[in-house]
Amino acid sequence: MNLEQLEYIVETAKTGSLTKAAQNCNVTLSAVSQAVSSLEAEFGFSLFTRSRLGAVPTAEGQRILQKAYAILEQFQELKSEAEGYSNLLGGSLRIATVPVPLTLSIDAIIQFKKDFPHIKLEITEKPTLDIIEDIKQNHADIGLIFVDDSIIQHHRGLHFGKLLESNFVVGVSRQSPLAMRQSITPEELRKHPLVLYKDDSLLKLMDAFEEQYGEMDILFSTNQTRVIQKIVEENVALTVGVDLSFSSFTPVPSGNIVTLELEMPAGHTASSFGWVQLGTHHLSKPASIFLDRLKHQIG
Repeated sequence: MNLEQLEYIVETAKTGSLTKAAQNCNVTLSAVSQAVSSLEAEFGFSLFTRSRLGAVPTAEGQRILQKAYAILEQFQELKSEAEGYSNLLGGSLRIATVPVPLTLSIDAIIQFKKDFPHIKLEITEKPTLDIIEDIKQNHADIGLIFVDDSIIQHHRGLHFGKLLESNFVVGVSRQSPLAMRQSITPEELRKHPLVLYKDDSLLKLMDAFEEQYGEMDILFSTNQTRVIQKIVEENVALTVGVDLSFSSFTPVPSGNIVTLELEMPAGHTASSFGWVQLGTHHLSKPASIFLDRLKHQIG
């Protein structure tokens, strides 16, 4: 049995004629007849009842033909998918990301660029709401952000996905007495100066803490992660973020910055690392391939 034989019997069933099947498949009548006979010999029963009026599938033949239709359809899907990959010789992929997820997705980005070197890859770092606006305005294909339920509810026209759960932590200098602690509460956090990454979800969390516990001592917020790193290492201030964010501080593994669990009050949870896109039917082929690879790498 082979695909050509399946194509011949399917075309015979469609047209009701071996002769018409041969014409539509651009082969000889003998080729179609031999294919039908060969399959009937292999199966041990007749696929068609043949007469001067044409060829009509037998009861057994109908069941075989249903399977043949499905096989040929899947083969065509496979062929189309392969052609889609081979045709990725140009185009672009625009990724907007908050700084941290870039460290989580870098392997997928590198491999994508190796496999599709002719696709122009654009990566920009921005705050969460700016990324969401870029997606809405079609200035980016995929946004890599921290996703929470409030963001999803406020932007229902977009499609969000979650990849990794995260927890809020507080970064302190190894020189700080707090470095011996395992956790810290928001009330205790008020007693220390803070420097924060300038992201809307984090600033919103600080606003919620101030409403519940009183004013927080925030020195400033910035998008410069190296500035935050330096200030925390020098024990000038503490910082707050999700645990995944500290992977962007390269000295962390050497012990210059220690993270403490932030004891969250009821009703407050950390965001999940995930993505945002305009919609499941709006992704370009490069964007779809990259997102599938990212899910596979992290999931």
